[in-house]
Amino acid sequence: MSVRELVVLGTASQVPTRHRNHNGYLLRWDGGGIMFDPGEGTQRQMLRAGVAAHDLDRICVTHFHGDHSLGLAGVIQRINLDQVPHPVTVHYPASGQRFFERLRYATAYRETVQLVEAPVSADGPLAVTDAYTLEAHRLSHPVESYGYRLVEPDGRRILPEKLAAHGIEGPDVGRIQRDGVLNGVTLDQVSEIRRGQRFAFVMDTRLCEGVHALAEGADMLVIESTFLDEDVRLATDHGHLTAGQAAAVARDAGVRHLVLTHFSQRYHDPAAFERQARAAGFDGELSIAQDLMRVPVPKRT
Repeated sequence: MSVRELVVLGTASQVPTRHRNHNGYLLRWDGGGIMFDPGEGTQRQMLRAGVAAHDLDRICVTHFHGDHSLGLAGVIQRINLDQVPHPVTVHYPASGQRFFERLRYATAYRETVQLVEAPVSADGPLAVTDAYTLEAHRLSHPVESYGYRLVEPDGRRILPEKLAAHGIEGPDVGRIQRDGVLNGVTLDQVSEIRRGQRFAFVMDTRLCEGVHALAEGADMLVIESTFLDEDVRLATDHGHLTAGQAAAVARDAGVRHLVLTHFSQRYHDPAAFERQARAAGFDGELSIAQDLMRVPVPKRT
């Protein structure tokens, strides 16, 4: 059975709190797993959330600030300790190559796994698989930062009423799906396009073109909302978003499920982020991320 869900490992910004670990997110996508921004403590959070090293196929690092990357050393060593049997690809900003190398070889350990380095230096597709295309878009932060977007290929939805109208049933249904035509009836006549699902991950950034490109039409948008709206000047100065700004992006992009995360330690009322998101006009599904939360990707429409 396929599973598509976000497993939240950590939700704090620069400073962790008693209740919030540094960043860490796992997207389960059918049989695969993509980890985003493993901050300090991610390996322990994986244990608490029931996430195994074997679950990881890719790791995507948005930028090399510590709260988004200091856990990379431990995660890489755990992958090797557990002898994960498949290659694991790591995407990260190319300008941070020296930081990646320091984290990869932070201490001595035995390398047993094929770790594929895939630095990002421009917007566009990073990987194309049968299950999805992974894209990157540049964000606006004091250091080079990229957001990531996963796009499932479009599929086909068979329409039973159309099949019945053309007298197609039983094994003939499989034949028209396989061959595209049956006795002069085309597949287009008995089906419609089923849009593939879209997932977007946006961390430390000001408002910019990349934010909107990543969010457009996303079924799930995971986005930072470090500050509340009254601190918008701080947000802009430090290269971050407010709750209202993040929600407005989701509203305008037609996002179905918005996940706000990456909260400053200065705030103690998570409900304030929800209030400001709703005040900004976002009326879709909304989650204020908490450590160890699991959030299902919305089902296809």
